[in-house]
Amino acid sequence: MAEDLHLKDHYTEQRLFRHRMLVACAGVVALLGVLVARFYYLQVVNFEDYRTQSDENRIQMRPVPPTRGLIYDRNGTMLADNRPSYNLSLVMERISDLDSTLELIGRLVQLDESDVQKFRKRLQRRRPFQPIPLRFHLSEQEIARISVNEFRLPGVSVEAELVRYYPMTRLFAHSVGYVGRISERELNDFSEEDVRRYRGTQSIGKTGLERSYEDVLLGEVGYENVETNARGRVLRVLERHDPRPGSELTLHLDARLQQVASDALGENRGAVVAIDVKNGGVLAFVSKPSFDPNMFVTGISFKDYRALSDSLDVPLFNRALQGQYPPGSTLKPMMGLGALAAGVIDRETEVKDPGFYRLPNDRRLYRDWKRWGHGKTVDFVQAMAESCDVYFYDTAHRWDINGMHEIATRFGLGTRTGIDLPIERPGLFPSRAWKRGARGMPWFPGDSLNAVLGQGYVLATPLQLAVMTATIANRGTHYKPQVVMAVDGIEQPPEVLHHVEASEDNWDLVFEGMEAVVYDEKGTGKKAGAGLDFRVAGKSGTAQVVGIAQGEQYDSEALKERHRDHALFIAFAPVDDPQIAVAVLVENGESGGGVAAPVARELFADWVSRPLEETVQMISAEREGGFSG
Repeated sequence: MAEDLHLKDHYTEQRLFRHRMLVACAGVVALLGVLVARFYYLQVVNFEDYRTQSDENRIQMRPVPPTRGLIYDRNGTMLADNRPSYNLSLVMERISDLDSTLELIGRLVQLDESDVQKFRKRLQRRRPFQPIPLRFHLSEQEIARISVNEFRLPGVSVEAELVRYYPMTRLFAHSVGYVGRISERELNDFSEEDVRRYRGTQSIGKTGLERSYEDVLLGEVGYENVETNARGRVLRVLERHDPRPGSELTLHLDARLQQVASDALGENRGAVVAIDVKNGGVLAFVSKPSFDPNMFVTGISFKDYRALSDSLDVPLFNRALQGQYPPGSTLKPMMGLGALAAGVIDRETEVKDPGFYRLPNDRRLYRDWKRWGHGKTVDFVQAMAESCDVYFYDTAHRWDINGMHEIATRFGLGTRTGIDLPIERPGLFPSRAWKRGARGMPWFPGDSLNAVLGQGYVLATPLQLAVMTATIANRGTHYKPQVVMAVDGIEQPPEVLHHVEASEDNWDLVFEGMEAVVYDEKGTGKKAGAGLDFRVAGKSGTAQVVGIAQGEQYDSEALKERHRDHALFIAFAPVDDPQIAVAVLVENGESGGGVAAPVARELFADWVSRPLEETVQMISAEREGGFSG
């Protein structure tokens, strides 16, 4: 038994313990070294990188879009405003499951399929951490429901945004235009500078002044650094650089005159353009039918756009700027002046008028609109007053198309006027070279007879006819038409393109003829001056829509409404001191003197009588002030 008993070896145990302790301590020290090294690596070596990453999760730099510049008429009436709108936006970096989030949002607010489709399109061109709008114009109830469920919607926020609003809706749709959401095509065409300028901005000018003055109206983007929580909610603003708002535009357009022109056109399709004779400022610019531009601001629905684009009346078409129509007899004052200046005719020139004209060695008859003619012989003033076609047929035959083309060009026909509105069409006034190049044919004498009456190949926009009329009214000074009068209160000076040279006697004769149109017993435009206490000078015109075979008469009842002649009228007033020039086009109106002239008369009655009306009001106010004192 004693041999089996072993005494405890304390020395060995202590040595083993010390060995194990050393190993354990070494391991702990090694692990601590690794931990310290890792801490050093994170907190010292990569401190700036990880602090930056942390700040990016906590601090965001957000663009602050500028306020778009306002647009006023000449009297300070608001034409384009900015109004607050509360929008529902999503930040994709904060959302883990987009489909579930959209489903939950759909149970809280009304969400159409078109809203979701447009949202997914916007996702394709977003920037990191950029809020993407899903719904616009939230109601107070919808905002409340989103706020109550905020904890269930990380990355979802309600943001206030200023959106464009057009208080006069249809009245200025074709002149002021509208803004719309930036399309993918537009975004792809952006330069790096454009991308910077439009950060935080969802809209861009699409038509009208909103488009042509986009750079002026846009302003300069600002930015702010904000601190956010884990859900992306803004806690506080750390730094802010305010944006620079867009410039304000003051227009030559007059809201009251615009309304008068629109009311005078009524339900007719057509256009009215009125120009200040003294400086080329556009006072009225109407194209009917029109549309509500507010539908386009935050994105028009497919149904609404289809209704506009498929309409037979094409309300989106700017007739005043893009409609190219045969100007008809409205060209006779200009052609008469050109022929007088060229010595082709004079005050004493008389032409036999049997009701038709025949070129030498040609059996074709070029008929007058008045089947039996205007008398045995017709002079210049009578030809203007009664719109005698035969007189101008004879003038064209004795003249040359090159001379006719030159005078038309001097008055702005066949070329863009240069107005500060986009997508203007140039119209057409033909020449020998044009016909050879475009049609591969020589110029025939009959072409000149058509051209002098504003038919055949001749096309003009209502804007061009208004510019032509204003140039006649101020005796040859051809101003560039201008819609914007001032930018941020700084007036834009008028621009003279050139001057049409003619003797005072020739100008007087043209004025006399145009005045006879309105006041002669047989004048074709008597309705333009009815009841006015000042004199008006004008010229009526009709333009064929469909051709009529030779020998046949125009039969309105036999034609479809849209195949009937267009009615035109140009005029200026007062004759002794012209202030305003007007061009009126009524599609399929048939009678320039009967349908278009009364429209011009309404504009004259409002505009020319307004200074007198304002003077009377001022005198009345002074008298009232005197009595009260």
